[in-house]
Amino acid sequence: MASSLLKRAAGVLYCSASLAAAFAPRRILASPASPAKIISSRRTMTATVSTPAAAGAPSLEERSPAYASLLDKLRTLTHLEHASAVLNYDRQVFMPQSDRTSATRGKQLAVLATIAHEKSTDPEIGQLLEQAAKDLEGICGEGGGETLADAKRILELESKAYKKRMCIPTELAARKAALEASANHAWAKARADNDFASFAPALKDCFDTAAEIAALQRGENDISLYSQMLDEFEMGMPAERIDALFQEVQSALVPFIAKIRASETKPSLAPLKGKFPIDAQKKASRTIVNSLGFDEDYGRIDVSVHPFTMSLSSADVRITSRFSEEEWFQGLMGTIHEGGHAMYEQNLQASDLSLDSALSMGVHESQSLFWERHVGKSRAFFQWAQPILKEAFDTDGQDFSYSAEDLYAAVNAVDFDNLIRVEADELTYPLHVILRYNIERDVVAGTLDVADIPARWNQEMKEGLGIDVPDDTRGCLQDIHWSCLAIGYFPTYLIGAMMAAQLNHYCQKDIPDMYEKIERGEFAEIKEWLTKKVHVHGKRYKSLDDLLQDQVGEPLNASYFIANLKEKYSDLYKV
Repeated sequence: MASSLLKRAAGVLYCSASLAAAFAPRRILASPASPAKIISSRRTMTATVSTPAAAGAPSLEERSPAYASLLDKLRTLTHLEHASAVLNYDRQVFMPQSDRTSATRGKQLAVLATIAHEKSTDPEIGQLLEQAAKDLEGICGEGGGETLADAKRILELESKAYKKRMCIPTELAARKAALEASANHAWAKARADNDFASFAPALKDCFDTAAEIAALQRGENDISLYSQMLDEFEMGMPAERIDALFQEVQSALVPFIAKIRASETKPSLAPLKGKFPIDAQKKASRTIVNSLGFDEDYGRIDVSVHPFTMSLSSADVRITSRFSEEEWFQGLMGTIHEGGHAMYEQNLQASDLSLDSALSMGVHESQSLFWERHVGKSRAFFQWAQPILKEAFDTDGQDFSYSAEDLYAAVNAVDFDNLIRVEADELTYPLHVILRYNIERDVVAGTLDVADIPARWNQEMKEGLGIDVPDDTRGCLQDIHWSCLAIGYFPTYLIGAMMAAQLNHYCQKDIPDMYEKIERGEFAEIKEWLTKKVHVHGKRYKSLDDLLQDQVGEPLNASYFIANLKEKYSDLYKV
């Protein structure tokens, strides 16, 4: 079966250190618009957060004691988050796995979390935010506001974050934490037993509690509860905007997938089969991801049960992958995918403030998918990588003499019978995401009962992918997200895929010989283009749409994503 060979390296969950434990089952990431100077590998960064338009112009930090004190407190919170990330990384990669060791590490993390919570809800932060905003307003009134764009954005971001923290009562925060633990346990048991009914009450509590929190955080804003939930992961992208984008994708892909399914041309999966030594896979993957631009002077590569990326700062970004002797594709693509996440983190500016953290989960996913799909799964890539793979796998007991075209076709093959999102191929994966988006949106809106999720799931799988779902374990119980109250996370996977395709289009416009460079193994200019267009801006834009509008001239546009899939698979399946 192709599904056993084509497990999807992308679509793993990237998240912050605070979510790392909850989402450990597939991907992780941690980190709480004037571009920096770019050099070929590592960027030169400045710790300043307000770039004066004229030499010698004083920053807000120099003119406002309240703002200076605020930044000190915010940087302390960042360092606490990074300290927690160190312990989390060690827990998942190096730590002994005994129950006693795990319990002790849990206590250590709990202490750090308690300190961070106390410091982040300190009333003095609210007072400093208020006074710093007055100081900024006074300076702007004197005509100096044009030099303080970063300071203004920092105050916007931190004021919003502080209000969201303070609006959640202690009782509700404790109830949420307890529910995450109990619901996750209920989900794991229900999945193992194929028993959705046993999980349904806990799942309803998850949706209800998430809605309660979203209602408090929404305040007087005139947006839907689901849009508020989405804002936690993809700020500035309300449900109405995503509805339109996803409808465009679904309308185009459903008939196209049926057309591809009917093709008599089927790529051979032979290049994926065999025995592939783990050490050889590790060496090849490291060679490739370092060539792409992952900088091991500011990171490291390890092995874990589930691939993830964790940022302990822009100067210490770590990735993991996993390998199987039965196939080589998952380990390599997982390393490239996580390397894309890591290159984003390595090239954020080093202010130790949320201003210089990832804009959104969709933007983060766009960086991993740009490298995985538009570079790592391209014909040009295998023209370059084929000799590396041949050297790794062409051993005494195995002939790995496949051509670059053979490798390209095999890794891009479609598994039309696959039920599992994280094992889905590039073509069918979007419909797995849209299904989950539709369900959680309708549950939050009150138009779908939790008890009816399995029937709705099975209906959409049949209508979209032509697949009959045999049981709930391989259906609506396969993902951990809802049991962790991460409602609104799923759409970021597809948003990131669309953004990656759009960036690929504009990168080729600016670098016309992009794929010729890839074929020669010359990746530096491509990485520098991404750093200039995406990485260094952090959260200086208010949404993914705003970033794209300013950097490439239009907001997120699904047409590039659709066109790329149609071009690739029409060629591959000869339709």
